[in-house]
Amino acid sequence: MQYIAHIRESDQEIQTVAEHLLETQQLAEIYGDKIGIRHITGLAGMLHDLGKYTEKFQNYIRLAVQNPDNPPKRGSVDHSSAGGKLLFNLFHIQPQGTFDKQDLFIKYVLTEVVANAIISHHSYLQDFLNPQLESRFLYRVRDLEIEGFEDAVAFFYKQVMEKSTFFDYVNQAKAELDQYMNRDDEADFELKLMYLSKFVFSALIDADRTNTRCFEENKNTGDKIAVEAMNHQMLFHEYYEKLMMHIKSLQAARDANTPINLLRKEMSEQCEQFAERPSGIHTLSIPTGGGKTLASFRYALKHAVTFKKKHIIYVVPFTTIIEQNAREVREIIVDDANILEHHSNVVMDDVEEGESNELEDVIVSTRQKLKLAKDNWDSPIIFTTMVQFLNVFYAGGSRNIRRLHNLSESVIIFDEVQKVPTHCISLFNQAVNFLKTYAHSGIVLCTATQPELDFVHNKLEIEPDAEMVHDLNQVIEAFKRVEIVDKATDMKFNTEKLADFVEERLADEQSVLVILNTKTVVKNLYHRLKEGSGTVPIYHLSTSMCPAHRNSILEKVKNHLQHKEPVVCISTQLIEAGVDISFKCVIRSLAGLDSIAQAAGRCNRHGEDRMKQVYVIDHEEEDLKRLKEIRIGKEISRKMFIDLKRNKTCLGGNVLSAQSMEIYFQKYYSELKTDLNYFIPKLRKNMTELLYANRIENTYFQSYCKENETILPLFLANSYRTAADHFQVIEDHTTAVIVPYGDGEKEGKEIIADLNGQQSIEDLTDLLRRAQQFTINIFNYEKDRLDQNKGLVSFLDGKIYALTDGAYDDCYGLNLENDSLHSGFIL
Repeated sequence: MQYIAHIRESDQEIQTVAEHLLETQQLAEIYGDKIGIRHITGLAGMLHDLGKYTEKFQNYIRLAVQNPDNPPKRGSVDHSSAGGKLLFNLFHIQPQGTFDKQDLFIKYVLTEVVANAIISHHSYLQDFLNPQLESRFLYRVRDLEIEGFEDAVAFFYKQVMEKSTFFDYVNQAKAELDQYMNRDDEADFELKLMYLSKFVFSALIDADRTNTRCFEENKNTGDKIAVEAMNHQMLFHEYYEKLMMHIKSLQAARDANTPINLLRKEMSEQCEQFAERPSGIHTLSIPTGGGKTLASFRYALKHAVTFKKKHIIYVVPFTTIIEQNAREVREIIVDDANILEHHSNVVMDDVEEGESNELEDVIVSTRQKLKLAKDNWDSPIIFTTMVQFLNVFYAGGSRNIRRLHNLSESVIIFDEVQKVPTHCISLFNQAVNFLKTYAHSGIVLCTATQPELDFVHNKLEIEPDAEMVHDLNQVIEAFKRVEIVDKATDMKFNTEKLADFVEERLADEQSVLVILNTKTVVKNLYHRLKEGSGTVPIYHLSTSMCPAHRNSILEKVKNHLQHKEPVVCISTQLIEAGVDISFKCVIRSLAGLDSIAQAAGRCNRHGEDRMKQVYVIDHEEEDLKRLKEIRIGKEISRKMFIDLKRNKTCLGGNVLSAQSMEIYFQKYYSELKTDLNYFIPKLRKNMTELLYANRIENTYFQSYCKENETILPLFLANSYRTAADHFQVIEDHTTAVIVPYGDGEKEGKEIIADLNGQQSIEDLTDLLRRAQQFTINIFNYEKDRLDQNKGLVSFLDGKIYALTDGAYDDCYGLNLENDSLHSGFIL
């Protein structure tokens, strides 16, 4: 009998279970080899679909094929549990007589880590123990009765791997686990095992879906991954040569010998030299306007070539930086195909994935195509956001964690790293420490305002001699192009008074940038200035606009600046980090010192004038009740401004000095100390306890033992699924929607129209990548409002959302009332 794993949609060709398991094993081994666990990940790959060897499941498949219009009920057969159950039966049994405790520990842990990945491959890692003191893991691998299980195991030994060979393979996996656990003796066992579990799960998910996709597209999986890695190395060599040619052209330019350009050149060369050092966690503290993108890219390419890294990944706080940095890199390497911009997840995950999706694992449906089309970050160069980075490690669903293994053996540049959300600091630090210690990745913390991430309790393991820039204080002083004018400690501004002040500044300066803390006050000031601006162009920027829209506005503003024409831009903080733009005057609403420093970087950016002013004001209409981090940062900054006003020599005599930044961040993290471990009010627990607390600190484990008068028969007791269910980088849950911005080829309207058609997996992948530039994230209350006003439409079985024409405005972006009169075209 031929046991079927998948049936190709195009020609009804069959992929057997043995073919799928062995090919998935091969890919999983390649992924696991990155951190020295090829047999551990391979074990998960070879066993994940063991349950497809049951007669019950094969009848289920054939019935689905014979009755496509009336298929059997989804989830009526479980094929995910069998592989985990086999491991548990073989290796999680207490031996009789004398036994090696270390060997037993390794067997138990190996079983728990790999079996959890297997039973979870249609959903997310299960809780070993949940808040109700139940173990879904134990139920699936120990208690669940699987009809035909023994026959399935027999077929596995016959068709996939002979029994003695299988036991030898497990012994190799045990040796890898033992070696992994002995690395970095200072790290907590539970922390090591948490990240190991997530890595194994990532490798399995991506190997399974990559093999399924290759079969569906009738492509040979073969040595695809190894070939891609070799191609990446060749590309990095080629890109490095192109970059050096670009740098030579800059050095030949007429303004190459200006003081600022000479400083930029010097720091860029320091990055080149630093790239020859072994990978670790390093800092690049180039002041704003110092050529950070070019210097960090030079480091990344040289380091990738020298140490054979597989990816270069930029992680940024705002999508505006993605657009600018990606464009700058494209212009240097003259290549678009090998750069991925990943702004947000366009496709919605099922709220509850699981065995209900087993049928889609056999017959490629629309939903399955979307799963296979989701990007796994296998591109050579990737630009993404801090939200997406943290989601890879901690968010639920399989779309995020699938990418985790591709973060290993990479150069990862965290641009504007000071913007890590405070409640995620501990989680961020631990993830980055794992990437450094176990995943062989080189980490660069890139910002003009370095946060004190090694000051907090769960600290970042930064190298002792981490800074790439020599004589940092002297460099900061040499780059001083603005003076900070304190107008925040003596008076308050409302919209009317601020509008008058902007008009006064505009009379003296050609261009003014105003950065405020909330979208509401930005919009109010824009309205007020539009009423009395005369002929001066006024522009508005906020996250209610899609990336393509914001980029279009920024290009118009830059054009005015280039031609020395009067212009005013009013924006939220999205413009202040990494956007290469230079105004004669900047007005910044009082906020954290790092935000003020970043805003200052948008003024006199290239030293066009000897010295310009950045005015810090206090806007009384800003409602910061729900913006705790901005509110606390604002109060600390206010006190520091007052201190400097009283004593001109304190803080190094400069509110933006390296000393000021160090003091600011230490006060900031001390003030928010209770928030750093991601507290979950509903559970009254920190996320860190759910993910990697040891048995003594794990209150669920203690309660289970007390209530059941016995010890939980597992080494691990983590609550992975519960933690993921409660994890959100942005505290208010958001949904990505595609917007009808622009009506040209490859723009928002065309992408939305194309969603109505039938696409191959390859076409759908391309469509979703194009959609990144035309998405915004909306909060739940906004989604409800749009639903009421019929401003939202869904596609592909409700997995993708888009706005109607009336729900997007060419001035403000999102329009909740769905009554926009100017939508869908470029200004």
